[in-house]
Amino acid sequence: MPRLRPPSKEDSQLLPAFAALPDHAIYVPATPAEFAQARAALLAQTALGFDTESKPLFHVHQPDTGPHVVQLATPEAAWILQLHLPQAMTLAREIIAHPGICKVGFGLDNDKSTLPRRLGVALSNIVDLDRIFKSHGYGASTGVRAAIALVLGQSFHKSKKQSTSNWSLPVLSDAQIRYAANDAHGPAMVYAALAQWQARQPALAIAPRPSRNTAASALPAPLSTAERPRQAALFLPPKYQQN
Repeated sequence: MPRLRPPSKEDSQLLPAFAALPDHAIYVPATPAEFAQARAALLAQTALGFDTESKPLFHVHQPDTGPHVVQLATPEAAWILQLHLPQAMTLAREIIAHPGICKVGFGLDNDKSTLPRRLGVALSNIVDLDRIFKSHGYGASTGVRAAIALVLGQSFHKSKKQSTSNWSLPVLSDAQIRYAANDAHGPAMVYAALAQWQARQPALAIAPRPSRNTAASALPAPLSTAERPRQAALFLPPKYQQN
């Protein structure tokens, strides 16, 4: 069966713009009090949009010290954790390893290898949304832009300039902070609407049962339990406002 084609970049640009988070809903904790507030808000969630950012590498012999930023989001807010801060590292470890909080994002294969090395903990309850769209007949790498066009009917813009900027800086620019926030906010918004979108999708045709002589390796592997979408993800708004 041929793969379905998600909306192209040109097609998605014709849609209404994705509603980015306002600056007052983006938190970049730096003090003990701000980290305590961030921890309380994040631990109250059962699902979070998730992504990471790293300083770009310019040659093969350059050491990879990333990821340098972990960003987490709900539909209402985002938190930017700069891992050069010890309290940010501690909080990132706690959330990423928490089995009761589902972390959802796109294209997470690299994060699954680099983040445990950086944080020193195993990842728990990580869902790559690309796998979900693949199960509906799309390719292996739908990505956040196409997914937002499909599920939300909106156009999501990613800045190439910001994606390749220096994420190891001790103080991020306003543009970097907004970019990082939306890279986690986008998956959170897709995940919140995913169950309704899935209910509208036609069932895929079931292939005939193969004969016993068919090689098992020719069959697609089923999604694991961790890769299946949770149908009733609960997002809770933060219980505080930034001072």
